[in-house]
Amino acid sequence: MAVSLTDYRAVVRAPGALAPMAASALGRFPIAMVGLANLLYLHHATGSFAAAGTVAAVGVAGVSVGSVAQGRLIDRLGPTRPLLAATVLFGACVATLITGVERSLPLPVLIGLSLLTGAAQPAMPGASRALWTTLVMPGRHREAAFTYEAVSLEVFFILGPAAAAALVVAPWKGTGVVVAASAVVLGTGWFALTPAVRAMRAPTSPRRGAGLGGLGTPGMRSVALASLGFGLVIGVVEVGVPATTTAAGRPALAGALLSGWSVASVLFGLVYSLRPWPRTLHRRLPALLAGFGAAVALIAPAGVVAGLPGVAAAMLVAGCLLTPQVTVHSLAVEVAAPPGTTTEAFGWVVTAATLGISAGQFTAGLLVDSAGPPAAFLAGGGAGLLLALTLWARRSSLVGAGRTERASAV
Repeated sequence: MAVSLTDYRAVVRAPGALAPMAASALGRFPIAMVGLANLLYLHHATGSFAAAGTVAAVGVAGVSVGSVAQGRLIDRLGPTRPLLAATVLFGACVATLITGVERSLPLPVLIGLSLLTGAAQPAMPGASRALWTTLVMPGRHREAAFTYEAVSLEVFFILGPAAAAALVVAPWKGTGVVVAASAVVLGTGWFALTPAVRAMRAPTSPRRGAGLGGLGTPGMRSVALASLGFGLVIGVVEVGVPATTTAAGRPALAGALLSGWSVASVLFGLVYSLRPWPRTLHRRLPALLAGFGAAVALIAPAGVVAGLPGVAAAMLVAGCLLTPQVTVHSLAVEVAAPPGTTTEAFGWVVTAATLGISAGQFTAGLLVDSAGPPAAFLAGGGAGLLLALTLWARRSSLVGAGRTERASAV
């Protein structure tokens, strides 16, 4: 369905929406800042990128686990108490990790503390998206709300790393970590205590999905597969682009290229929401992933033919499909998740994307070393296309989602 500017204004003006929107923005802004801030701080403290990267990566793995576990608690208890508890625990874990770094504790101890810190990081992305299912009615307004969530996340990924890098010049190198953690704590606490969030209650209907919880329906497993493929292709790009610019003797250009594709994502995401295609979710999910995989695969020949300008142009095309995919994942979760598991289901989408990014980065690293960056782009794009074909074969699992979307638009 098409979304208009009037729909975006209606979302902002929805009763009770403004305060949690502001709080969510504060709490989610550091999402793209925490990883780099931790990496730079740990490198300064340990003198080793290998050690710093290991500790930071384990923290990301902790976030993947924690987002699902917290989502399940939120679905059972409502969001306020689990989010407040996670906020307190996260603050304590960050303080403990910083203390461990300052005291030069052994690397295995820092790894364990990083895992706990990541798991305790409040599940704001899932909670924020789940809130919209209670604030606005299904249809164009809700699609506008989910597009806002996707666009704002891309903006945070543009600004967050820059903020973390800027804070490196502070006299104490852990400043960026403290600033990021403070924003998470303040934003999440504010979000959890807003009237709209406090009014959310655990569903009275029984949870479904058996032991699989939020993955208890075929449709939800298709959404998780789409998110996995989305993350995998992104992970390849995040390694392939720096490798390409480094090989060209301009390593600093990687940051500009990655920021550029996020800007393209924001701009095109807003335009795409005005007239999305394909119209139905069960076709849109595989189509967008296929387009994304094909665009990333084309980075390889573009780089061979036109060098870095060709890579930049191909990346802008691929970046246009970031926000539309995040939006369609949210729309599909809304209709595919088993009753009573909405927040947990959003957590599974985050976890699948994170696992995909990790797998993509690992695979791309191996391919870059053995065959060069073009091989990584081709493999990542090919994997995206293969998963898109799998999703197309599974499209019947989301046919109901398409029907629900059309019905809600009437």
